[in-house]
Amino acid sequence: MDESDALLAALHRAAEPEAARAVEHLLRHGSDADLARINAVHLAAQAGLDDEPVIAALLHGARLGLVEMAWNVLCPSCGGVIEAPASLRGVRPSGYHCAFCALDSEPVLDDTVEVTFMVSPRIRRIAAHDPDGLGFWDYQRQVFFGSGLAFPEPADLAALAQRALVETVELRAGERMILALQLGPEPLIVLDPVTHAAHNLTVEGEPTQERQDLALVFDTARASAGHSTFRPGPLRLSLDNRTNGRVLPAVFRIGPDLEALLGGRRPFLTAKRLLSNQTFRDLYRTDTLDIDQRLKILSLTFLFTDLKGSTELYARVGDLVAYDLVRAHFRILHEIVAAEGGAVVKTIGDAVMATFPAPHRAVAAALRMRAAMQGLNAERGAGDLVLKIGLHEGPCLAVSLNDRQDYFGQTVNVAARVQQLASSGGIFATDAVLRYAEAARHLAENGVSSRAELRSLRGIGEPVPVHEFI
Repeated sequence: MDESDALLAALHRAAEPEAARAVEHLLRHGSDADLARINAVHLAAQAGLDDEPVIAALLHGARLGLVEMAWNVLCPSCGGVIEAPASLRGVRPSGYHCAFCALDSEPVLDDTVEVTFMVSPRIRRIAAHDPDGLGFWDYQRQVFFGSGLAFPEPADLAALAQRALVETVELRAGERMILALQLGPEPLIVLDPVTHAAHNLTVEGEPTQERQDLALVFDTARASAGHSTFRPGPLRLSLDNRTNGRVLPAVFRIGPDLEALLGGRRPFLTAKRLLSNQTFRDLYRTDTLDIDQRLKILSLTFLFTDLKGSTELYARVGDLVAYDLVRAHFRILHEIVAAEGGAVVKTIGDAVMATFPAPHRAVAAALRMRAAMQGLNAERGAGDLVLKIGLHEGPCLAVSLNDRQDYFGQTVNVAARVQQLASSGGIFATDAVLRYAEAARHLAENGVSSRAELRSLRGIGEPVPVHEFI
């Protein structure tokens, strides 16, 4: 058995069988392009599987060394990869610039930081392991753009590229080239996907027969967006590569063909979703954020639970029995959170703090938790285990606290206070949770109604509309 066979066997022991088979099939039979930037959500859809086990299988694969994980900071406009650090620690809180779109941005874990996987060279070498060997379009698909960009099918790609692309060249380190272009009325953009440099050309005024000149230098400085205006007519474009590697500058016509070429989108694995994945938290418990890092999340749903009367439980049934019951309760809650695509952030005494990427998953988890505790009590013929549950959704910061990835902000505070409102077996959720149609629909489908009233929360200035599930 060679190394790759041994590692794949370990993957099958760690991951769910169907997901492990899907990952193994991709690693063995996928094309180089398929293996350059693996989109976990797309792979699950192709295999006809739920996302969560496929994400878990790829995470186990990364831990085993079958694949390498990348955290790609994306331009919010074009979906291009501005930077691709190997860990979340490499993502800066601000200061990203896309020259193609002439746009400055800060990373948002909801949708502009994606997580992809590349096959490890120890398992299988692919062209993207040596990106200087990739052709122009392969470089665009496998390096420049994120996995959320869906390029057209080959026949459509060829037709659109022929209409949108004016010229492309390859310049090795130190090389220089001059292109003779004839400018028409449409605007152009010169883009190099290697250095991310871009230069817009506006064409206006009366046509001219006089030669016009533009010199562009590609170097290792921060990519910037330039702009020049020319008249219709001849242009001598000088391209000078002063980097230590090759560049691939191309001249595109700006218009509907370029938009169609680069406008397709598909779902991808976001950093926000991965941080709320139980397998990720279990495998990468301390390998996430630096102590001073603060990364923005626009929407995350928090679920807090507390076990009512646990102190009295220890007094009533004894330490040993009570300890076993509390452990059983924690095990059930962990299983439910993971099954609903969430993650347990931490436990505090007999309480649990969990996160979910979408409110309806948190609502589903809360209902399942209440039912599970009722079932456990029925098995024992007692009513000792009663949960109080609170839910809230909103923006927050992903931070590192006490050597673990955690969350900070008013959303977290409100969620904790809402849980404190809950009575025995109660589930309370804010308007922010139930304003999502899928969350309200999940309640209706399960025959659960809600009763709303304004409630004052400790430490929160204004009263908050809170719904009790009944």
